[in-house]
Amino acid sequence: MKEVSSLMGVRQDVRVVDATLRDGGLVNDFRFDDDFVKALYETNLKAGVDVMEVGYKASSALFDPAKFGKWKFCRDDEILSVIGENNTDMKLAVMADVGRCDYKTDILPKKDSPIDVIRVATYVHTIPAALDMIEDAKAKGYEVTCNIMAISSAQESDLRVALDMLSASPVDVIYIVDSYGSLYPEQIDRIAAVYSEYAKKYNKKLGMHAHNNQQLAFANTIEAVGDGVSWLDATYAGMGRGAGNCPMENLLGFLKNPKYNMFPAICFIEEHMQKLREQGVVWGYDLQYLVTGLLNQHPRTAIEFTKNGRRDHAEFYREIMALE
Repeated sequence: MKEVSSLMGVRQDVRVVDATLRDGGLVNDFRFDDDFVKALYETNLKAGVDVMEVGYKASSALFDPAKFGKWKFCRDDEILSVIGENNTDMKLAVMADVGRCDYKTDILPKKDSPIDVIRVATYVHTIPAALDMIEDAKAKGYEVTCNIMAISSAQESDLRVALDMLSASPVDVIYIVDSYGSLYPEQIDRIAAVYSEYAKKYNKKLGMHAHNNQQLAFANTIEAVGDGVSWLDATYAGMGRGAGNCPMENLLGFLKNPKYNMFPAICFIEEHMQKLREQGVVWGYDLQYLVTGLLNQHPRTAIEFTKNGRRDHAEFYREIMALE
C-alpha cells in the first residue's frame, strides 16, 4: 500500500506524455488529418501536457509511405507545416524502433529539427542496437528515452543486464512498458523497484507506458507514480493499439498539480475522438484483449479478431487456449 502523500501530493518531477498520434496511429495507419493534429496540439497546450509524441520515425524503405499517413514517418518539414515552430514549453517527441528506422539519416541534428525528444523502442535482445541509437540521438543534441518492450515475457536476469547497459548509457529516461497489458499493480510495484535500483545508481528517470487489455492501464500508471516513476504516457480516450492505453482524461483528473487541466481533454474527446469512432476507427477494451492479456500474449490475434468483425468470443478463447 502506497503512502497517501505519494499519491495526493504534487510531484514536480512528473511529466505527462501524450502518445495519441503514435500509439493511436497504430489503429488507423496514422491517417490523422491536419486539423485533428493541430487541435490535439492546442489541446495539449491548454491541458498542461509536457511532451507530445507526434508519431514514428519509420524507415520509408521498410514501410511504403503510400500505405500510411505522414505521422508514421514524421518528416521535419511536415511537422513544421502542421504544428509550426512550437515556441512553447511543451516538447515534441518521436519514437524510433530498433531495426525499423534509418536514424542516422532521418533524424537530423536537434538544431535543425522541431523535435525535442527521441524515444527509442527496443526489446531486451536488441539492446546493443538501441545503445547505438541512443548515442546517435544524444550526440545530435536530443533528450532521449528508451522503452524496453514486452518485459512481461523477459527473464528478470536478462532484464537486469539490459537495465545496467541502458543505465550506463547517456539515455535520460528508461520506460517500464506493459506491452501485452498483462501486468497487475502488484507486479508494477516489484518491477519499478528493480528499475529504480539502476535509475538511482546512474541518476536516470523512469517512465510508464501501460496497455489496457485487463482494464488496468490507469491503475498501473497510478501505481507507477506511487513508486517514483515520473514520465507518464497517456492517450486521449485511451486510443492505442488493440485495447488502448491509459486514458489522458483519467490521468489529468488524477494528478494534483494545478498546471494540469482536464477540461480541454473532455472538449477534445467530445469534438474529435468521438468523430473517429463514428468514422469506424476501433480501439479499446474488449473480451478478446482480456484473453491475450491474461495469457501474457501479444495482442495480434485479438487485433485480427477485431478487424474481422468476429463476436464469437468463446470460440476465440478455445482457439487461443489450443495454442498454449
